[in-house]
Amino acid sequence: MAISSGNILSSAITAEAERYRAAHARRTGDPRGRNQPSWAAWGYVFSFQDRERHALALLKQYGFLPLAEKSILDVGCGSGAWIRQFVRWGAQPKGITGLDLQAESLSRAQQSVPAGVRLHMGNAAELPFTAAAFDLVLQSLMFTSVLDADVRRTIAAEMLRVVKPNGLILWYDFHVNNPRNPDVRRVTKREIRELFPDCRLDLRRVTLAPPLMRRLAPRSWLVTYLLGCIPPLCTHYLGAIMKRAQEGRPGET
Repeated sequence: MAISSGNILSSAITAEAERYRAAHARRTGDPRGRNQPSWAAWGYVFSFQDRERHALALLKQYGFLPLAEKSILDVGCGSGAWIRQFVRWGAQPKGITGLDLQAESLSRAQQSVPAGVRLHMGNAAELPFTAAAFDLVLQSLMFTSVLDADVRRTIAAEMLRVVKPNGLILWYDFHVNNPRNPDVRRVTKREIRELFPDCRLDLRRVTLAPPLMRRLAPRSWLVTYLLGCIPPLCTHYLGAIMKRAQEGRPGET
């Protein structure tokens, strides 16, 4: 019996989801808590504020502020950190949707996000939303957790399907590998272009390498900021991805 390409992809999506769940269980099950953020650590505080500054500047540049009337999807929302930021930035909770693969992550999100936010458990490769449903679609540190190339392409296609023609995909993820974590794989600029063909991309290198940030932030906020302005020392891409049909917006062609 011949096996269709659709069945092969479905099997890959299922296998990738199970691999991720196993990796997530290992990481969150660390009895020493080494993989949990230290909320009062200066390196973490700096990283959080730096990311917020860059993200707001990008949204302002592309005319997506204010957020009050925007419909927003957070793909791989985890415990809802970005959702809480969007609300702080003026988004209406009823306009925000979060989706994650992990029930425990969604449970934590449910406890921390405002009432009105819609949370779904599901797979990013099979988004349960109609086409062109959202003005803004976010993925943050989700693609690096997906190792299968076909599943990555499927997730990208799903994100493009659900974003409105004049909407924006907000991207934040590593462009370098973590040698200590085999469960993640970087996403390069070239791959992002391949994942989102016929799209306009505006990608910026941000976030000072975490080992440097953790070491420097407690000693000098200014030095940490200045080094974070040097692209080769930064480990993430923050960017805007838009369908080519859009005209009149600034950005990289």
